[in-house]
Amino acid sequence: MAGKLYMVPTPVGNLDDMTPRAVKVLQQVSLILAEDTRTSAVLMKHYGITTPMRSHHKFNEHETTQAIIELLEQGNDLALVTDAGTPGISDPGFMLSRECRRHNIAVETLPGATAFVPALVNSGLPCDRFTFEGFLPVKKGRAARLAELASESRTMIFYESPMRLVKTLQQLADTFGGDRPASVSREISKLHDTTHHGTLEQLLQHFKEQPPRGEIVIIVQGKVADAPVKVDKYAQFKNKYNQNITSNEDD
Repeated sequence: MAGKLYMVPTPVGNLDDMTPRAVKVLQQVSLILAEDTRTSAVLMKHYGITTPMRSHHKFNEHETTQAIIELLEQGNDLALVTDAGTPGISDPGFMLSRECRRHNIAVETLPGATAFVPALVNSGLPCDRFTFEGFLPVKKGRAARLAELASESRTMIFYESPMRLVKTLQQLADTFGGDRPASVSREISKLHDTTHHGTLEQLLQHFKEQPPRGEIVIIVQGKVADAPVKVDKYAQFKNKYNQNITSNEDD
């Protein structure tokens, strides 16, 4: 009988955000696949987890996936963790999950930490319907993707590095309009967790003057539909009636 692959979210900042169930799973599996074993080692030590770890990241996943599938088919339960947050969300995980599905291997994703959910709720912008864009293309396809999103009515979520934040805010303002409401959250759950609200133009000016640090989540309100023009279907009759009244008064 094949084993199971567990996708285990890890804290995006505050180590106390690790769930008891996540700790239990990591203690019980045969092997932990880590995006960076050095980063994950800090978390494992904090919770006394001694399970062996192996590196699995975007630069080697094409070479390591088949061997992982074979381990699972042999009956081993494995866990995948990334440096922070939920595997597969702008992090390694999709390819391995897809291969498990193709080989009829069970995948179970534990609920837990991810950066965009608290940033979305903190933004004060509509969060009943939203689109997660993650990191925009760095070069090729970036302008085209922004142009496609110009008419998006749902709240939009972007990840960005502090080095590119000002450039991205400028591009968002140029494409969506500087008056579009937005927010910028940084260092979610960490000591300097902050969220700034305003228009894209206001946020752009703020971060030009105060360069940010830490991981960034940008939330942008979707395009608000233009108010429908009300057509008075009786207007022509009213005009004709008013003309008749005026004509009678002149007589």
